[in-house]
Amino acid sequence: MNKFLIVGLGNVGTEYAHTRHNIGFDVVMSFVTKLGGEFATDRHVYRSVVKWRSKIFVCICPTTYMNLSGKAVKYWMDKEKIDIKNLLVVVDDLALPLNKLRLRPGGSNAGHNGLRDIQDILGTTEYSKLRFGIGNIFPKGKQTDFVLGKWVKEEEPIVKLKIDKAIEVIEIFSTGGIEAAMNLVNKIEFSL
Repeated sequence: MNKFLIVGLGNVGTEYAHTRHNIGFDVVMSFVTKLGGEFATDRHVYRSVVKWRSKIFVCICPTTYMNLSGKAVKYWMDKEKIDIKNLLVVVDDLALPLNKLRLRPGGSNAGHNGLRDIQDILGTTEYSKLRFGIGNIFPKGKQTDFVLGKWVKEEEPIVKLKIDKAIEVIEIFSTGGIEAAMNLVNKIEFSL
């Protein structure tokens, strides 16, 4: 049976729930909910193990806070003996517009502190990242407020659409591989 580690990046605490920066949590939690799973608190994470099409998904949302995500990812990769090619990290991306998702088999952290910590702890940038575009429409000096802010009402339908597509990407990633999943999603511009 193939085993995958699906990581949603975000921050713990009700003040961060459903903010742009926590979209990784929201995607992974939606994936687990779709498959009938539940999360429990475990070492450094909220964790759920779900099965789908003879695949095992160890789904984690680190409780270490965004900037220290690497410790949780490394611990669970080692504990579950999951190969780095079966690691997928779901993360918010300020550089991508709201209407985009982008999947890559590697690449830089692009200034994202959660990805930087994972890269530092794993010693590589060569792991799959699903970047969820959150856009960058904010006044100068207000980036933190924007990233840690909630979605505005007009954004919510497209966010829901993209969460559903991100779940499909996780499924294709596990059954058809990274190339098939990239072909599914990288060229789409989401609209209502």
